[in-house]
Amino acid sequence: MSIFFNWSDSDYAYTPTIAGYLLLILITLAVFALIIKLHKDNSQQMNAKELTFCAAAMALAYVTSFIKFASLPFGGSITLFSMFFICLIGYVYGLKVGITAGIAYGMLQMAFGGYIYHPIQALFDYPLAFGALGFAGIFAKKKNGLIPGYIVGAFSRYIMHVISGYVFFKSYAPENMNPIIYTLGYNATYILPEMLATVAVLLVPAVSKSILRIRLAAEDTIGLEGKNA
Repeated sequence: MSIFFNWSDSDYAYTPTIAGYLLLILITLAVFALIIKLHKDNSQQMNAKELTFCAAAMALAYVTSFIKFASLPFGGSITLFSMFFICLIGYVYGLKVGITAGIAYGMLQMAFGGYIYHPIQALFDYPLAFGALGFAGIFAKKKNGLIPGYIVGAFSRYIMHVISGYVFFKSYAPENMNPIIYTLGYNATYILPEMLATVAVLLVPAVSKSILRIRLAAEDTIGLEGKNA
């Protein structure tokens, strides 16, 4: 792994080399190309509006991930609703596109500032964790499906972090504390507050109506509002 990543003794983590950054960016572009193919398989070729929506949602998620209300010492932070924007892709375009967009977003997070202690840990904490946000797509086009979809996506991400924490970081658990209890609590500390805050905002009627209009504009579908409002 020395070609793509270097080990830092001070941070106890791998950092990408120039070749590593290029590799992660290429993988991200390949995953984004897969989004287009998946959408084409479902219906028609993805148009410019749909591509722009996915790219904009991912960009908003990335930018808001830097607006942190709290950060934990071993990773994880409460951000300005950054998970929601990835869940929104799944809510608008369905499960496969949502998961694939989440994986691409996870690759970006890993490439630029990710903590890589072990390749499998990085897989669970980035591509799989953020890809799991796409499970919001289970509720795509469902009546009042936005909030249940978001909760499912956020909880799915939580499970991925719990698996990673238990396997790779259980040694950090306080003495006499069960490691699974420790990792469940640790990851809930930042996932749960952001999830509850986002749900509270989505429950505001003006916000939910605005999200519906955004979805209608993204789908470019006439008459959907009457079916799903």
